Amino acid sequence: MDKSAQLTAMDKILRELEDLKNSETAVLKKIAQIEAENMNLGVSVLELALPDIHEQVNTSIEQVTEVISRFTEHRHQFAKEHKLEAPEDPSAAT
Repeated sequence: MDKSAQLTAMDKILRELEDLKNSETAVLKKIAQIEAENMNLGVSVLELALPDIHEQVNTSIEQVTEVISRFTEHRHQFAKEHKLEAPEDPSAAT
């Protein structure tokens, strides 16, 4: 795989990681919604289980966010080392 193709693959992975983060954020919102609905019901099974699930998903989001940050830095360094960064558009400065 040539360097340009590697950079393209890295960009795809970054998009997929962002999608993963967005999906997990949606799951976290759904858990919070269930927790709120259970306040009226007071079902102990949910009261016991949901906080742990909430914490696990939240931790997962934090981990994915960290991976995105570190992988983005890796991608930028790779692009710089192999001179694959997009040239600046001179018309953008005007």
